[in-house]
Amino acid sequence: MKIALIGYGKMGHEIERIALSRGHQIVCIIDVDNQSDFQSEAFKSADVAIEFTSPVSAYQNYIKTFNAGVKLVSGSTGWMEQHGEEVKKLCTEGGQTLFWSSNFSLGVAIFSAVNKYLAKIMNQFPDYIDVSVEETHHIHKLDAPSGTAITLTEDLLANLDRKNRWVKGSFTAPDGTVTGSTNCASDEIPVSSIRKGEIPGIHSIRYESEADSITIIHDAKNRKGLALGAVLAAEYTVTHQGLLGMKNLFQF
Repeated sequence: MKIALIGYGKMGHEIERIALSRGHQIVCIIDVDNQSDFQSEAFKSADVAIEFTSPVSAYQNYIKTFNAGVKLVSGSTGWMEQHGEEVKKLCTEGGQTLFWSSNFSLGVAIFSAVNKYLAKIMNQFPDYIDVSVEETHHIHKLDAPSGTAITLTEDLLANLDRKNRWVKGSFTAPDGTVTGSTNCASDEIPVSSIRKGEIPGIHSIRYESEADSITIIHDAKNRKGLALGAVLAAEYTVTHQGLLGMKNLFQF
């Protein structure tokens, strides 16, 4: 399989290593200083592109990739509120292909399935009125809350009748400064964020009653699981089309 990489930071390097170990070929690498390569024959020859960049550049990377006629796998977050409907329409009606996930980790996919199942159980126990989500990431992450935290929270909202929307909770900056609050209405779920060190990603979901609390946690040790998941998604995307996601790759 011929792969183009868009974004060549730590994730890009790890994806390259895993892709090569699985017998794939990297035909083009695009970063901030060679944007014109989206129009190169090398990029157009790719069976699929894998994109991990920033909320600011993701959408334009999508459009450039689609214009080149290349299928795309992306883990960039923070772009959906402004461009989500347009990108969805391009894939469902415009013939483009995007495999998108806020998190490509197999562990997170399992965690997500557990989260949905637990929420269905907890829907029967309204005494656990306080439900909260917290995510911790490295200091370089630009968006908060993380896309994974938002996805997990949306799954909670779909399965908990007593909760109607999520709100931003507290934010702990790299210097330890805390802004915001977890105080919210009874039908809301606060989603809090912490930026600290080089932490790859920790997500926790907590249910609390007057009697006790229940917490589930996923703690990523490194980027290897994310990179492997992205390559597996690329292998899947080569033979599929449209708007794809982890539910297609892992059917729990």
